[in-house]
Amino acid sequence: MAGLPAMLAFAEAARRASFAAAARELGLTASAVAKSVARLEQDLGVRLFHRTTRKLALTSDGRALFARCERIVEEMQALRDEAAGTRAEPSGRLRLNVPITLGKRLIVPALAELRRRHPRIQVEVSFTDRYADLVGEGLDAVVRVGALKDSSLVSRRIGEQQLIAVAAPRYLKQRGTPERPADLAAHACMAFRVPSSGRVYPWQLREGRRVLQWSPDGQIVMDDGEAIVAAAVAGLGVAQVPDYMASDALERGQLVEVMPARRPPPIPVSIVYLHSRGMTPRLRALIDVLAKT
Repeated sequence: MAGLPAMLAFAEAARRASFAAAARELGLTASAVAKSVARLEQDLGVRLFHRTTRKLALTSDGRALFARCERIVEEMQALRDEAAGTRAEPSGRLRLNVPITLGKRLIVPALAELRRRHPRIQVEVSFTDRYADLVGEGLDAVVRVGALKDSSLVSRRIGEQQLIAVAAPRYLKQRGTPERPADLAAHACMAFRVPSSGRVYPWQLREGRRVLQWSPDGQIVMDDGEAIVAAAVAGLGVAQVPDYMASDALERGQLVEVMPARRPPPIPVSIVYLHSRGMTPRLRALIDVLAKT
């Protein structure tokens, strides 16, 4: 019967969607990894991967097994660390998915600090604005903006995202400066299309104690926040973007904030992981670093 080595081979292949990449991580040949997985499939009587010449993808049975064996692998790592007397020093590979711009601006500097404090932690990060699948992609955690909806996940708040409305000084000189939401109807206002859903994200504006949602007329729609900032700098119109995206342009005087009193409440930014896996020492170390940035 296939034992722990086969489970390790399967888990690594599932994380990386590649026998060759798993083999490099484990110090084996791709053939050895493939044979271990094949023996595991034979013993279990199920198919764990869909195999093509270009792609390796988990089946539904494979996803279910991966969710369970990940916890086993983590426990084995913890036992090895304890036996070696290194439990106090986090180690192993930390796999994350983060939003593109937020990840570059806020998470990457934290990862540099994490590596300085804990050099035995290895970091693997994917950058995307789509909704990442923790189980299917073999991730330890993801960074998400907004409220958590999935009850099988645990979130730890690590910051917040403040939306601000900005425009170039030359645009405002030509078109005037909006002072209240009603004024926006007379301006070219840019909209953000969410890549993962295709829907246009409405602006959020404070009106007294209420937060209004307002949708631009759709003449200028983009699916990249940094592109919207660049368009605003070029004088294309007024944009509402997270403050960290516009910070450099604001400091250089290329943009100015408009309607600052209409800022909506900040949106939480959280690191999210599976409840079933718990918090590993390396994940806890990352959260400790993020909480202090």
